[in-house]
Amino acid sequence: MERKIEPVKQRASLRDLAAETGVSIATVSRVLNDHVNVAPRTRDLVLQAVERRRQEMPSRTVYVRCPYVLTDYFGLIVSSIAETLKLHGLRLLLDAGESGQQSDALKALPRQADVDAAILILPPEEGSELVALSQAGFPFVVVDPRTPPPPDIAAVSAAHSSGARAVADHLIGLGHRDIGVIAGPEEWLAGDARLAGHRAALAQAGVLLTPDRLRYVEPTTAAGKRAAAELLDLQPRPSAIVCFNDKVAVGTMQAARERGLRVPEDLSIAGFDDIDLAEATDPPLTTVRQPLQEMGRIAVTQLMRVLDGHEPEALHIELATTLVVRGSTAAASPTAPSGA
Repeated sequence: MERKIEPVKQRASLRDLAAETGVSIATVSRVLNDHVNVAPRTRDLVLQAVERRRQEMPSRTVYVRCPYVLTDYFGLIVSSIAETLKLHGLRLLLDAGESGQQSDALKALPRQADVDAAILILPPEEGSELVALSQAGFPFVVVDPRTPPPPDIAAVSAAHSSGARAVADHLIGLGHRDIGVIAGPEEWLAGDARLAGHRAALAQAGVLLTPDRLRYVEPTTAAGKRAAAELLDLQPRPSAIVCFNDKVAVGTMQAARERGLRVPEDLSIAGFDDIDLAEATDPPLTTVRQPLQEMGRIAVTQLMRVLDGHEPEALHIELATTLVVRGSTAAASPTAPSGA
């Protein structure tokens, strides 16, 4: 089924534009989707009519849903979205906080007369609910999808796998072979992709990530501390631990200190995200920088194309990550184990 990209409230404008310009609805649609088989004069005629209507229309409203606490991570994404929407003259309707995880907000969106489009950040809903919203003709973009996005859903995320591989390669380059991994939730796209990156780097070095060196946790400091305690109480213990995110890495640092281990002399630790917290730890945390603000800006750009009647430039966009080496990683001790 071909996805309709016009908002429900604006579908009728295709007929209006066709009547105003004297061309067919199909021709108007081809112009709005940048098809080449339209005469230049006809294209100009339609685009001029579109511009007149744009100037007559009231400012549009974009619903931004982030059903989580606006911490460093989510706060950066939301702030970037808000700033970019303002540049485009669009109003922001923000729905943030963990209580939103239990709501049926998505089902109601197509019926909300005061909302024109949406940006959904790490939506907890199943892919089938996103497909239903798309099939209802409501325009939206997903930022940092929790699960692999359906093929026809526009989504923006970071390159989780390559970023995770880069940080694992960094540890391997320092001589570490016994590396523990504290992974994120198994059902999360980011958790699965980052773990795949870690495994790939270890396999390339001839190291098998065994089950006793792997833990799955929720992405919190407390969960990271518990998982790290289990890994550090093993005999022999890992010489390095790579973590799902920076908060998990901070918990790992806490567990290490409670056991009298020095970072990085006795244990190297690395995170992911590069939130402000990563520079505030002692020592500062080696991590992988996600382009959080760029994710927000590109999500708005993609949404603007849809609101203007065009297809997104690409449905699934992955933005490159950057390895940031700081003081929490160092060469493996000569007495460190040579394998897991």
